[in-house]
Amino acid sequence: MKIEEEIQQAKFRNEYQKSAINLMYTYGWLHNRQKKFFSEYSITPQQYNVLRILRGQHPDAISTSEIKSRMLDKNSDASRIVDRLSTKGLITKNACASDKRLVDVSISNSGLALLSEIDVRALELDNLFSSLEIEEAVELNRILDKLRD
Repeated sequence: MKIEEEIQQAKFRNEYQKSAINLMYTYGWLHNRQKKFFSEYSITPQQYNVLRILRGQHPDAISTSEIKSRMLDKNSDASRIVDRLSTKGLITKNACASDKRLVDVSISNSGLALLSEIDVRALELDNLFSSLEIEEAVELNRILDKLRD
């Protein structure tokens, strides 16, 4: 459905404004579907992002500040997310040996098992883009990369 129909607005200042609104609306659409998917595993999309970062680092630990620098949502409170994942037993936190002000974070076996379980259904997330041809997905990625340059 066209953005004009989705938000019931026929006029835009220009195509750039329409693109910005369309991108923000589409982000919300995608985020809501991801939230629903991850809620089945009792985690949020941001928690999933942290778990994937830690799995990529596994078996090594990394600091909370390093996690934050790698997160997709730079506005997320990485410390709070780490605390919640620790409470769920999906990660482990230890005081950093070289700097007591830092916390070393690593994914636990339970966290790895959860990600493996999610991986089985990962195509469901990819299928949110199934209305695009592969060439269109490549072009979308190129355009989004160009926009951030």
